[in-house]
Amino acid sequence: MQGFDPKWRDVPDFINSITREIWEDRNIASLRQRYAPGLIVRSPASVVVDNSNVIAATMATLAEFPDRELPGEDVIWCEDPARTTPQSAAYLSSHRLISWATHSHAGVYGAPTGRRLYYRILADCAIKDDRIDDEWLVRDQAAIVRQMGVDLVDWTRDLIAREGGPERCVKPMTPLGDVPGPYTGRGNDSPWGMLLAAAITAIMSANMGVIPATWDRAANLHYPGGEPAFGHAAADQFWMGLHAAFPSAAFTVDHVIGREDPMMPPRAATRWSLWGRHDGWGRFGTPSGAQVYVMGISQVDFGPFGPKGAPAIRNEFTLIDDAAIWKQILLHTGAL
Repeated sequence: MQGFDPKWRDVPDFINSITREIWEDRNIASLRQRYAPGLIVRSPASVVVDNSNVIAATMATLAEFPDRELPGEDVIWCEDPARTTPQSAAYLSSHRLISWATHSHAGVYGAPTGRRLYYRILADCAIKDDRIDDEWLVRDQAAIVRQMGVDLVDWTRDLIAREGGPERCVKPMTPLGDVPGPYTGRGNDSPWGMLLAAAITAIMSANMGVIPATWDRAANLHYPGGEPAFGHAAADQFWMGLHAAFPSAAFTVDHVIGREDPMMPPRAATRWSLWGRHDGWGRFGTPSGAQVYVMGISQVDFGPFGPKGAPAIRNEFTLIDDAAIWKQILLHTGAL
């Protein structure tokens, strides 16, 4: 492909191969070649700038989880025409990984529990000149903590203390602390991406009727916490609980990719956000009035079994970082 080393077949091969190279083959130093200098990695938990800090975070994770593996489940991608030149191409990817590891050493997650953990990660990357130069990532922290046998709110409270208390702890990402990067686009104009973005936008406008109209009755659903769910009622429960917690928050669709490939169903990925007050009863309990930022990434597969044969979402993978949201709430309320 234009702009790529010939050893990569395509964007999915590039993304999956460098992930394995860094994490499983332990070639952590290759981050200096695979990621551009000054790279910005945004997650709900923090904003990390520059390769040196990304390398440090990677090593800390592998010290805590030395047997960690990260097989890729899917890469939904497209070209980035705004940054493509006659000399080199640019691409966008939304990468879904399933990770497994044993919590065998002390680290960010506290004293080692010896638990075997399974959890998902969703990551959006911008690629230019054979390097990733911008990234947005959501890790299912709720699934990790649940499998450790710890209450998520208690764990988040303890994390704040271990990081030095409310004044010194790592602050979750918000628009106020974001760092502009080189990629400023919004994806592509695939109808599959537009369908997904329109459905989530309708939900965040309190139109829950879009779920039976757009989701398959037998939809497989994968939400934060790592426990599978199925069907319209479960989709309604997750999305209703999230919107109910932040009824006045501003909702934004930040990025959309849709794609069709041989041997694959039509797929779509969208990155979206909420920014506003925790002023409703819902997924996060008693309204606290905290100003909260929620970064979400959703990927879906479509099938033909919607109402009257319309396309419908058969598999949905949506992640937010519940721990980062609770951290914002706890820092606001002082319930530490």
